[in-house]
Amino acid sequence: MGLKIFFFGVGLCAQALIRRTPASEPSGTARSDARVAALRRAGVDAYVFDGARADDGVEAALKRAEAIVVSIPPQGGGQGPLDCFAEAIAAAPNLSRILYFSTVGVYGEHGGRWVDETAPTLTRETRSLARLAEEARWTEAGRAAGAAVDLMRLPGIYGPGRNALERLRRGEARRIVKPGHVVNRAHVDDIAEVARLVLERGLPGRIWNVADDEPAPPQDPIAWAATLMGVPIPPEEAFETAGLSPFAASFYAESKRVSNAKAKALLGFAPAYPSYREGLGALWEAGEGRDA
Repeated sequence: MGLKIFFFGVGLCAQALIRRTPASEPSGTARSDARVAALRRAGVDAYVFDGARADDGVEAALKRAEAIVVSIPPQGGGQGPLDCFAEAIAAAPNLSRILYFSTVGVYGEHGGRWVDETAPTLTRETRSLARLAEEARWTEAGRAAGAAVDLMRLPGIYGPGRNALERLRRGEARRIVKPGHVVNRAHVDDIAEVARLVLERGLPGRIWNVADDEPAPPQDPIAWAATLMGVPIPPEEAFETAGLSPFAASFYAESKRVSNAKAKALLGFAPAYPSYREGLGALWEAGEGRDA
């Protein structure tokens, strides 16, 4: 029998991990009855949990879990998984590991310099501060349950249905330029591969940066996607005059280059998509960015 994994939030990353661990026995949560029904048809033992409502089967599934993978971001109003299921998690008899998907945003502004897992967390952004607090809560929850906790800090995630090719196809892509600003990104399959390695290697819990090898300005993947599609490259727009909302502008407030060297050294991780060029190229070949 495979590893019994419970997923708080069966989203893009969780589904990629499920595909990558076909021998596992997945269970988990989704926010709607329709989504739960679709997951059950796909072989996932799924239950509704939306912060306000939880199906009765959630606690029983947690009791069976050997690993928990958390994709649900911090919830306003205190209705996240730990607010509702801390006792069930602490009492899970076979639980040995918790993976919490966090964000590289917790490192904050580093002026474009390289950061690894030992870098100070300098963020002043509200959502990243909430992530730091949630990292601490899950670390404590693991301690209470006697389980190792791995904090997986993720950059911008892309993959099927969520990429520059699709934004171009929908006419939503903008090339906003802030000189000196660079970011990492990660293909969802590479995120799933690091998670698989963490689950299988059984190392003591720790922090992992999951990122590609080539930090780049955010306008560059859009230009590459347009080249693949054979469509005009959207014009550059200056950040200062782009008219971004405060939320959108916040993504340009911090610049850093995130190192994945630790995952390579300790897990043997080798990115299938070391830059956006390989990732977008594979997505284009798979049919992304084309009209239905």
